[in-house]
Amino acid sequence: MDFNDYRTLGFTTIQNGLIAYYPQLNISDAELILIIQLEAFSQRGENFPSTENIAANTNLSANSVSSLIQELIDKNYLTIQQTRDPQGRIGNKYSLKKIYDKLDKFLENKVIIQDKHKSDNTKLSDSLNNNPLNQLSRIFEIEFGRYLSPIEREEIVSWLNIDHYDPEIIRLALREAVLSQAYSLKYVDRVLLNWQRHNLKTTSEVKNFLQRNR
Repeated sequence: MDFNDYRTLGFTTIQNGLIAYYPQLNISDAELILIIQLEAFSQRGENFPSTENIAANTNLSANSVSSLIQELIDKNYLTIQQTRDPQGRIGNKYSLKKIYDKLDKFLENKVIIQDKHKSDNTKLSDSLNNNPLNQLSRIFEIEFGRYLSPIEREEIVSWLNIDHYDPEIIRLALREAVLSQAYSLKYVDRVLLNWQRHNLKTTSEVKNFLQRNR
């Protein structure tokens, strides 16, 4: 079989904004896989697939799928709605509307620049390059002269989503590491923790701190 044969299986449409920014929405990799599966089933007309059917399309167990569904419900990203078919029979369906509502708000606040001299909005490219994780990873790889490992990328994800460090502050910490010829994320993490202990939350505060301590 060639690609054209596999085309008969169909395609699933996923919003590029979700692919690019799901870490900023506090969605894990496993939850994204679940969302993709729910979209795939929905776009084939199956709006309430069983956990077993979802699991069969992934490396997850049915129990893991059930837990992920509950996590998305707890985050108010996924809802279960009641339906009624033409014969009046009651059923259920999964709805991802709330996650796309959250994505819309995020894109509006973070990825749209309001032009003060015009009445319209100018949208930034929806390229994956807008993803802070990808941007930071490329900068680290350039400075370190090598590709980052998956564990190192997870460390950057943790800085962004758990510690909520500003990407620009992470860049400043990387610069401090490079100036010290310490090409490791552990050193960068120590720099970030030191700034956190000094309650430095903005780039201007960090820059002033560095100027005072040179």
